[in-house]
Amino acid sequence: MRNVGRPEDSANAGQGEGGVRAVAIAPSILAADFRRLGEQVSDALAAGVRRIHIDVMDGRFVPNISMGALVVEALRPLAEPYGAVLEVHLMILEPDRYLADFHRAGARAMTVHVEACPHLHRTVQNIRALDSQPGVGLNPATPLVTLDEILPDIDVALVMSVNPGFGGQKFIASSIDKVARLRRTLRERGLDHVEIEVDGGVSADNIAALAEAGMTIAVAGSTVFNAKASVADSVSLLRSSCAAHGFAAR
Repeated sequence: MRNVGRPEDSANAGQGEGGVRAVAIAPSILAADFRRLGEQVSDALAAGVRRIHIDVMDGRFVPNISMGALVVEALRPLAEPYGAVLEVHLMILEPDRYLADFHRAGARAMTVHVEACPHLHRTVQNIRALDSQPGVGLNPATPLVTLDEILPDIDVALVMSVNPGFGGQKFIASSIDKVARLRRTLRERGLDHVEIEVDGGVSADNIAALAEAGMTIAVAGSTVFNAKASVADSVSLLRSSCAAHGFAAR
């Protein structure tokens, strides 16, 4: 199995043809119709998506309870034929208690929150030891400086562009500047291989601006899973918005 947890594996992950930065569309299943979750995830994979975002909430770190390792395990047979990554966004306290469970279930990328981890370096190393991509997320009001010491050790820095806990919230416009400042910091420190993921309110209206700022992974929930359009058409709309502004999508 390819070691997806090593920095060199993601060094060029954000680059498309000709060195143009590419944006990965990562549908968040929090917005999916759970009566037909497998069908909707399959539709996303068939549309070319190669990263599925799974929000895990404990009702303590955030005011909501969502899903656990059993959902990851159920989706694994759908993702594996496509070589797709199941990434878990652990909006929970004491995430170290559950890392091994999520890995066994099929998660190959795990993101924890700086606000929830008193021993963040240890947690990141524990994720890396499980052959998974370590990521660290920040809530909207958490300053970027809290990532300074951990940036060399992670593959993904996640910027929350809504307050975590519920889907369908309005995008916080200042997140674009936050992404731009983070990308500038990564370049200055020789860490431009680190992915910047944005989660919350990402749509066809703002995905290009976020890509311009330096985002490389776009988490999209209700933008992909909704009653207005098919999953394939929704993914295509996001890709078209990127392409119209000179960005590839993956």
